[in-house]
Amino acid sequence: MNNRIVQLFSSRPDDKILSVFMTAGFPSLDSTLTICQTLEASGVDMIELGFPYSDPLADGPTIQASSEAALKNGMNLTVLFEQLKALRDNVNIPVLLMGYLNPVLQYGMERFCKDCQDVGIDGLILPDLPFDEYLSEYRELWEAHSLSAVFLVTQFTSEERVRAMDAATQGFLYIVSSSAVTGDRLNVDQQREAYFKRIQDMNLSNPAVVGFGIRDPESFQKSTKFANGGIIGSAFIEAIREADNLEETIQQWVAPFRT
Repeated sequence: MNNRIVQLFSSRPDDKILSVFMTAGFPSLDSTLTICQTLEASGVDMIELGFPYSDPLADGPTIQASSEAALKNGMNLTVLFEQLKALRDNVNIPVLLMGYLNPVLQYGMERFCKDCQDVGIDGLILPDLPFDEYLSEYRELWEAHSLSAVFLVTQFTSEERVRAMDAATQGFLYIVSSSAVTGDRLNVDQQREAYFKRIQDMNLSNPAVVGFGIRDPESFQKSTKFANGGIIGSAFIEAIREADNLEETIQQWVAPFRT
């Protein structure tokens, strides 16, 4: 597979990749592409675009609230794919879709994958999709549409399981920093450092990117000491929630991470 995710990590093996999660259709229905363009222009390396769902599993209150607002704004997969037809006119960095399996199945998995490829989506993160089900039901379809499958690894995931995920995917492994929901402040203590280093010492084929709880440059630097990058979600959602000027707010928010 040779999509933008693979190209990014292979071309910058020593960099700490900054990935930002955003909710499609938030803060307004038509703000998605503007946010994507401004994130890239501000120096973000990768975008995880969340499609809202009414019954999220791992989302904390901030992302839940943004999903509820997006649904009220009228966002759904049909609207999102229509908006994303213009994505690659101005956005060159990797973009993944992140969400839950139920709306994808309702939309139709084959149709979903085709639409992802048509608009230039590079990968998928569906936290409630069992890895074994991916292998047996969807791997061939996803790979045929050049979509990297990204699976979540926790401190309780066995080494055997981590290596199986690594062998079956191309993109990156999502290293969940804690067993809490998204948005809780990350404390990179000795236990978490040991966990991150344990993953690093496996010498996996895929890069490791840490998510959950990264809120500022300090926690980004600490969490990526033993990883290839970090993902920030709730802190970004909070920053843009009531922004008077989206572009200016995003530029100011990203700047400290890039200095």
